Amino acid sequence: MKTRKKILIVGGTGFIGYHLSKASLKKGWKVTSISTKPPKKIRFLPKVKYIICDITNKKIINRKIKEYFHYVVNLGGYVDHSNKKKTFKSHYYGCKNLADFFLNKQLEAFIQIGSCIEYGRAKSPQTENKFSNPKFNKSVYGKAKLMSSIYLKKLFKKKGFPSTILRLYLAYGPRQDVNRFIPIIITGCIRNKPFPCSEGSQLRDFLHVKDVVNGIFKTLQNKRARGHIINIGSGKPRKIKEIIKLIKDKVKKGKPKFGKISLRKDEILKLYPSIKKAKKIIKWQPKISFERGLLSTISYYSGSKTK
Repeated sequence: MKTRKKILIVGGTGFIGYHLSKASLKKGWKVTSISTKPPKKIRFLPKVKYIICDITNKKIINRKIKEYFHYVVNLGGYVDHSNKKKTFKSHYYGCKNLADFFLNKQLEAFIQIGSCIEYGRAKSPQTENKFSNPKFNKSVYGKAKLMSSIYLKKLFKKKGFPSTILRLYLAYGPRQDVNRFIPIIITGCIRNKPFPCSEGSQLRDFLHVKDVVNGIFKTLQNKRARGHIINIGSGKPRKIKEIIKLIKDKVKKGKPKFGKISLRKDEILKLYPSIKKAKKIIKWQPKISFERGLLSTISYYSGSKTK
């Protein structure tokens, strides 16, 4: 008889955490979520065990986590990056505390969800062998994520800690908060009132959340992935202006006002990955086309039910 896998999803009440939890339940796994707040109604799953825990506090981690887990996926961290102190503390010390806690717990895999911002201003397509120095990363969030990656790499090298860093690009899909780019544009078009946009010259890489979840599963169950940093993105960048026009076309209404929002002085115009390593090591590549993923997302925000 197969052992029922147990997965701990840190940040399980968030957008990706919800989809990962739901997919893990479908696999028959026992799912536990850790977050600082209970899940929103739209992200509540009755079969998930929800634990309220601040991962920046070692004592609370020791008190709250008593169960054995096969897998840990760290999606945790403060979402509002305007609070620099909380952002750094939750994304770096939170990851470090979790790794230290699980170091001798016989984990099969620890996945850290990193970010493309870790590369700083490295030229796209960004590859995993491009080393970044935290000192030169202007983003507090990017610095915290990069320091977490460096710490986990050291733990793997010195103590064999089974960690993998997945550097994620821009995820989208149903049930994402409306303060993110694609939901903002979709809801703006649905309202059919003028809304401001940048000129839209930026190149960005978007990946449907189901492909993100598939990449996580492929990594969890592949021992060859341990100790690696792996990009997870579509590898097919699109211009922001073209995406806005496509959404407007699919929604069949919308009044975007291009050029009303100025680009930041430090704006990175081209941001997209090479996904060759993901294809080689974890045998993963995106399956959901941007158009198909966009339609399911528009359907959700239009009030239709999506699976």
